[in-house]
Amino acid sequence: MANARKTAINPACVAQPLKPYYSNCVRSEAGPLLWISGQVALDAEGRLVGKGDLRAQAVQVLHNIRAILEDSGATMDDVVKVTVYVTDMRAFEDIADIREQFFPRNGPASVICE
Repeated sequence: MANARKTAINPACVAQPLKPYYSNCVRSEAGPLLWISGQVALDAEGRLVGKGDLRAQAVQVLHNIRAILEDSGATMDDVVKVTVYVTDMRAFEDIADIREQFFPRNGPASVICE
């Protein structure tokens, strides 16, 4: 992206990311910042999406984040940092392909914790 507000960096001095949807570090340019509160799997009407289904919930959360970004004139490419909270660390692999769909390249810095 020519006008990207962030640059994903994966220096050779550390191991490369385990998955393509995140980067070891991200440098962002000064300018407007948007802080998004933690999102859960509720649709626009406040209904739970995917009760008991981790994958459906992950998709809904990422759709919510994308909608908030778009409403503010940003895209998923502008995301600098993501923190994912799970109740079971197996989710790291269970939702990897979903995260790759939303962050296919130059992913944000990322944390997943239980």
